[in-house]
Amino acid sequence: MLLEPSHKQFYGGMKMNVIALGVLGSLAAGLMTAFGALPILIGKTVSRRLNDILLGFAAGVMLSASYFSLIIPGLEISTEQYGAGAVPALIAVGGIILGAAAIYFLDERIPHQHFTKGLEGPEAASVRKIWLFVIAITLHNIPEGLAVGVGFGGGDMGAAISLAFGIGLQNAPEGLAVALALQSEGYGKTYAFLVAAATGLVEPVAGLAGVVAVSASQLLLPWGLTFAAGAMLYVISNEIIPETHRHGHHKGATAGLIVGVVVMMFLDVVFG
Repeated sequence: MLLEPSHKQFYGGMKMNVIALGVLGSLAAGLMTAFGALPILIGKTVSRRLNDILLGFAAGVMLSASYFSLIIPGLEISTEQYGAGAVPALIAVGGIILGAAAIYFLDERIPHQHFTKGLEGPEAASVRKIWLFVIAITLHNIPEGLAVGVGFGGGDMGAAISLAFGIGLQNAPEGLAVALALQSEGYGKTYAFLVAAATGLVEPVAGLAGVVAVSASQLLLPWGLTFAAGAMLYVISNEIIPETHRHGHHKGATAGLIVGVVVMMFLDVVFG
């Protein structure tokens, strides 16, 4: 049945509202990177041990969000679409693998400088070290923004808001870690703050891509959810957890990770 013009306008308006919410939610989460970097700007520092605990917390939030806010909803939606059986499981497997592979591909193809492992990707002698750092953190923020955008595109506002809040929580210690690392490289506190804040601005761009994709077709929603989960799992295992264990503070970092997991689980259960 063809929709009347008023109905077309209504559904078009609903879609635009969801897209706007996806962009705003991922922007708010991205801005928490700047909030986390504020101590650098006002001359405050944190110990390496506390920094590793906070990064462990960030990893725990991302890990919990990957399962409770992305993979499980993806399985539930694909079960509604295709029925119980192997198809929903295969969609989840495919989405996770594709998400992890996408970040791996970017890691291999784009020159960037990890704080932990040094230079990765093609040779980039002509690229200043500061921008290699920025590229690395930007790569990490892409799946987070994508996850928030896809969450809003799914239509469950409570779950999407809790996901955006959780991603924002874990962005704060990442922003502080970036700013501290840049300051340790000899950059001024204002410059370190601005660069750390700028790394979060990729999240609304990725969020827009995610919400537009899944809003275009609900068949893409379980793929988008599990793709974002796979991308985040890759970042957790490949970069964040190794960084938290590098300085001998692995017990504190593990405690932070567990707290992050349960906090995000609580948010998802209460608001999801």
